[in-house]
Amino acid sequence: MSEMTMTENGVNVSRRRLLLGATTAMGAVGAAGVAVPFLGSWNPSAKARAAGAPAKADISKLEEGQQMIVEWRGKPVWVVKRSAESLAALKTIDDRLSDPNSDMPQQPEYIPHTAARSVRDDVVVLVGICTHLGCSPTYMPEVGPQPFDDQWVGGFFCPCHGSRFDLSGRVYAGSPAPKNLVIPPHFYEGDSSILVVGLNPEEKS
Repeated sequence: MSEMTMTENGVNVSRRRLLLGATTAMGAVGAAGVAVPFLGSWNPSAKARAAGAPAKADISKLEEGQQMIVEWRGKPVWVVKRSAESLAALKTIDDRLSDPNSDMPQQPEYIPHTAARSVRDDVVVLVGICTHLGCSPTYMPEVGPQPFDDQWVGGFFCPCHGSRFDLSGRVYAGSPAPKNLVIPPHFYEGDSSILVVGLNPEEKS
């Protein structure tokens, strides 16, 4: 009876089950090995992001006065939603700025040379790196006198060397920074709730 349990038509049943189990396990490992690279291809690798792969961000819940930071090419990209009051204030400080009309090439051609300096007036997209020596300025949206500016209407202040930028990234005259903050290529998808950083509008898929 014991012999009948161990063999079937001359084949060792226990050995066959062991081999079958091992083959199944190897098959599962193989499938997992295929799945990982495939899933990885759905998201840009760190190397691809560093090389300039576009970054996407859902800004639908961004409220007035809030700042979101998106990483692109290893750099921080600021996304700030501005209020109507903030936009109005931007039009009153041209005489205090080094390049109020954004004449220096720090932005894509499709960005208007207006005080808003943006595709959407209410949302500004800026590379968060000071044009002086590469520090990252601090977002300071509060309106009111500051130790560095007694007529502050909100913007960005670089604590490294004191450069000041308004809420459109335009540099104040007298700042160490020589140029306005850079605006990266970008566009909006669908109802403008999805921001794509790193591609121009004509490069939409």
